[in-house]
Amino acid sequence: MGIVWLKRGIKHLFLNLILIPRDFLLLLITSTYPLFVWVFTWLPPKYIEWAGRTRAYRAYYNALNTVPAYRQYIGEKDMPFEEAPETDKESYIKKFPTELRCRDGVFPEKDVMIDESSGSTGTPYNWIRSIKEREQSHKFVSFFSTFCYGKKPWITINAFSMGAWATGLNMGISLQQNGIVKNTGPDIGKIFNTLRFFGNKYPYLICGYPPFLKELVDAAKIQKFPLKKFRLNALCGGEGMSEGLRDYLLEAFDLVYSGYGATDLEIGIAGETPQSVAIRRLASKNPEIRKKLFGTDSRLPMVFQYNPLMHYIEINKQDELLFTINRSTVLSPRIRYNIHDKGGIARYDEMKQKLKDVGIDIDKSAKGEKMIFPFVWVYGRIDYTISVMGANIYPEDLEHCIYSDKRLSRITKSFSLGLDEGKQGSVRPAFYFEITKKPTKKLKELFEQSIIKHLIKLNADFREAWRENKKTLVPNIYLYPTGQGPFKTHTGQIKQVRLVK
Repeated sequence: MGIVWLKRGIKHLFLNLILIPRDFLLLLITSTYPLFVWVFTWLPPKYIEWAGRTRAYRAYYNALNTVPAYRQYIGEKDMPFEEAPETDKESYIKKFPTELRCRDGVFPEKDVMIDESSGSTGTPYNWIRSIKEREQSHKFVSFFSTFCYGKKPWITINAFSMGAWATGLNMGISLQQNGIVKNTGPDIGKIFNTLRFFGNKYPYLICGYPPFLKELVDAAKIQKFPLKKFRLNALCGGEGMSEGLRDYLLEAFDLVYSGYGATDLEIGIAGETPQSVAIRRLASKNPEIRKKLFGTDSRLPMVFQYNPLMHYIEINKQDELLFTINRSTVLSPRIRYNIHDKGGIARYDEMKQKLKDVGIDIDKSAKGEKMIFPFVWVYGRIDYTISVMGANIYPEDLEHCIYSDKRLSRITKSFSLGLDEGKQGSVRPAFYFEITKKPTKKLKELFEQSIIKHLIKLNADFREAWRENKKTLVPNIYLYPTGQGPFKTHTGQIKQVRLVK
């Protein structure tokens, strides 16, 4: 036991020593936005990858030496970082008290804040963070926003939910560095009043969950509020977004980008950039490009860029993303943490070569500056899937179907999916829609025909199963007025619930 601890201590000390100059350099790089962008436009992608991996090794040995819960979790084996077991809510978070998952096994007496997760997958959790780690995350969100929306100050209307939730509070603090912020929360009336009060002489950035921003656009149409008279950009987060929904939002906003994060980890893990969006839109229009870039999965993933010096990302055998937060300021380290999002990663030069193979120049695919950060693509949580006759159907599939038909997208507020069990154990897909019109038999038939048509076109598994046995795949369609049926329980929730059990 003593020999193992000694080996870990020596490795920890060695990594700390060799990374001291790089830590100082990173601090210098992130001191100003121009320097940050300049450096990350010329550093070699392989060097960035290596530096991120080295910092992840240090975070691992740091946790082994200072975090009682993680030391107990790993045990007395002297294993390298790549062989360390994954952590997640079930295996690590639930198993150990919060204090033991902190450095030195205690809460600091000051400079600490606690976030609460939304509980969209079940029980809400509390996540403890130091002020320093928050400040670093805030700066990175600020830099990414500047990169996407420009250097000119704007008024941010923060429509993310406020309170103990990580996203709302932290987005407001982050974007104060870019201009003026008003934290309205998801209140359409307050947003319209804010726009009226300050007028159209200022540019605005409206932040919120994608479904809420759609609701805002729809409310403006109903109330005849002149959104198009304002210079509006949108920053989304919290869940995925189809290109159909982006197009829908672009009717009111000049630019629409999403950020990627998780309360288990932190906000600002990755962000859409002009290049990542251009790549995704190319893939959405061409199945061969999508297959070349992302593999055989029929879904179109969200595509982001991320800074591996802050977050090291790996892919396990199930194609799930594993995250290690690399910074030494993290109070409760997460090492090889699995939030069970499926996806993939590629260095900038690897993505560039893949696109070159299909005749596309990545450097010309989007206007403006570029950053050579690696790409991460995310399909979404694996536990939101339903399966019928071997065909996996995902929330992303259903959203794509809705926004492929304007007759549906105009009246749909929310949706969920599940399975209906019939006699003798037979099952079929069940799709639930919250709509702004009165449900009718004719409307139900429209949803059924349109959803089946677009699922066959989109989802290869569904298409093959449909060819073999149509009867078992005809979905049961349920239409509900606003706030009724399964959507009654959604009222007041932070995120829309996609799976009806």
